[in-house]
Amino acid sequence: MEQLISVILGISLASAVGFRVFIPFLIVSVAAYFGYFELNENWQWIGGMPAILTFAIATIVEIFAYFIPFVDNLLDTIAVPIAGIAGSAIMLSTIGEFDPLITYSLAILAGGGTAALVKSATSTSRLASSTFTAGLANPVVSATESGLSSVLSLSAIFVPILAIILVISILFLMYKLYTKTKKVIR
Repeated sequence: MEQLISVILGISLASAVGFRVFIPFLIVSVAAYFGYFELNENWQWIGGMPAILTFAIATIVEIFAYFIPFVDNLLDTIAVPIAGIAGSAIMLSTIGEFDPLITYSLAILAGGGTAALVKSATSTSRLASSTFTAGLANPVVSATESGLSSVLSLSAIFVPILAIILVISILFLMYKLYTKTKKVIR
């Protein structure tokens, strides 16, 4: 059961990385520092004060950069591959004791894949927002993404079952929006 919870935790945090790359790392770092969360042996450094400060600065820069219309679109072009890598890394930091083949496969496919999928969807929604509102609605999109990343990260650590329900709901909503948008465009 503990291994299943660690996989759920990793997928939930990877989804949060898809919304904002550094918010989940900051939350995991602070939670590990205060003993609310246990990291894998090779990832203990994330729970240290240097990591907390680094993630805090990166989080602030990332959040504010996404509030600048068209800069946010530029960030999205590099954020999709970065989110995939970060999703794999955050899954590796949380996943339980598995065979290395299973561990790395889960990290790459479930962690990296989920983060890249969510980031691709958010990039597309921001591009649509930029196109249809000349970037005026982008700050609302950015605030929503930051909020979702925070809520997913916190729920992943404190209530993992709720987090996976949120992830499934968010992915379902993204799919519904995608199909509706596709119909409107046709």
